[in-house]
Amino acid sequence: MKNRLVLAMLPFAALLISACNTVPPTNVHQPMTARPAPRMENIAAATGSIYQSGASRTLFEDRRARYVGDTMTITIAESNTASTKSNTKVSRSASISASAGPIAGLPGRSFDGMALTGASSNSLDGKGDAAATNSFTGTITVTVIEVLPNGNLLVSGEKQVAIAQGTEYIRLSGVVNPYFINAANTISSSQIADARIEYKESGTISEAQVMGWLARFFMGVLPF
Repeated sequence: MKNRLVLAMLPFAALLISACNTVPPTNVHQPMTARPAPRMENIAAATGSIYQSGASRTLFEDRRARYVGDTMTITIAESNTASTKSNTKVSRSASISASAGPIAGLPGRSFDGMALTGASSNSLDGKGDAAATNSFTGTITVTVIEVLPNGNLLVSGEKQVAIAQGTEYIRLSGVVNPYFINAANTISSSQIADARIEYKESGTISEAQVMGWLARFFMGVLPF
């Protein structure tokens, strides 16, 4: 009986361990790194000289990234602020009145001074405010994973930082125009098209901030 209980608990233990080591999902372009493709010069036989065309670049060529497998440094400087404000005010009023003189020919007392009045009033006053401020600064070195037909570079990269019981993931991908790369082989994140920048973390601290799946289930089905 004891062995059966242990065997029954093994799947739950494996699930718990895998949940603790789960890597946060990502939306950046894949793959997040690429090896440089062999050039035609590398295929040629060695000439025996000190200079090998396949092992170095020309004397007049800078060190800016331009091939698959080359790396460049991205300076992340994202600061976004958004706000909205709305005000709605609606009012409506209506009234009705009617009167009639004495009515003869009816049994009982006549409806002397008969009158009918009515009034209606509706009003609506609504206000709404929303504001959001985000700031993200740092640096990350990415790899060229594809050279597009027009010469633009598709870059992607990831940086992992393990701190105590948690791991931080900084990811970035996007399309870079080579003309925006400066002489130091760096570019600002504001000059990247289709940029996807992520800062996520995993570990006990991040898991403590997430509501349990059973609590989320009951919150979604309970009507109160």
